Amino acid sequence: MALTRRLLLAASTNRWMREQAMRRRFIRRSVSRFMPGEHVEDALAAARTLAEQGITTILTHLGENLERVEEAEEVTRHYLDVLDRVAAAGLDAQISIKPTQLGLDLDPALCQRNLDRLIERAEQRGNFVWVDMESSPYVDPTLALFRASRARSARVGVALQSYLYRTGKDVESLMPLAPAVRLVKGAYLEPPEVAYPDKREVDEQFYRLACRLLVDNVAPGAVLHIGTHDAALTARLLSFVDGHGIPASAYEFAMLYGVQRTHQRRLRASGRPLRVLISYGEHWFPWYMRRLAERPANIWFVMKNLFG
Repeated sequence: MALTRRLLLAASTNRWMREQAMRRRFIRRSVSRFMPGEHVEDALAAARTLAEQGITTILTHLGENLERVEEAEEVTRHYLDVLDRVAAAGLDAQISIKPTQLGLDLDPALCQRNLDRLIERAEQRGNFVWVDMESSPYVDPTLALFRASRARSARVGVALQSYLYRTGKDVESLMPLAPAVRLVKGAYLEPPEVAYPDKREVDEQFYRLACRLLVDNVAPGAVLHIGTHDAALTARLLSFVDGHGIPASAYEFAMLYGVQRTHQRRLRASGRPLRVLISYGEHWFPWYMRRLAERPANIWFVMKNLFG
């Protein structure tokens, strides 16, 4: 499976494969398992359906590494509109952005301004903005963005990836801020000098960091999003939560739309807080390859669509 994962992650950055895949109807059909559609209206409709089941959501518009200032402005305006539409619909649906969507590759100051525009609108609408984490070269600039925004508002959180060696130190450096953290395993192709190559080590760091944040990151505004679909890891963390009397207000399980749906329903039925991330947009190929890489068994779903 390790080789399969590496091949899928390598494919996520291949332009030829992206162009070919986006023309194939069976692949587009299989993508629908993980995203309700390409338009924000599709995402909002899915969020309303999940809300009826007591499940809150996060909306994220797919795309990254934009090349023009005008594109970053377009994305920023899109998310401003999403925040307005979520408020008008009365949904508990947050947003999650990638810094390179807001112009990080072009100008960090521009990216910071765009991010702060979104946080200001979230303040006005009583909502929340998550700053997603991209590949390892972006960790330092992303944390710099988060620190600057967190100094002005509590309505911003950041994703951290447990497969990076450095993440333990990053958690410690952020603790004085009482951060909102979405802890995930990580879904980019990283060299062994940067990230744990062994799944067991990734899982163990995830568990260790989650426990640290659950126990000691308890100031107002702090919250942990437990971003995993791993049933065994979830069970370990539930045992820790219950054994240490962690209140439900201190954490939410954060899972992806369409992934482990039965597991999601069980968590919610047991009274655990659950927030589902709904992705949408035309630039879905790199994201889709990373989703398959997280669980290569999903390839069989694609094959079933091909031959079924």
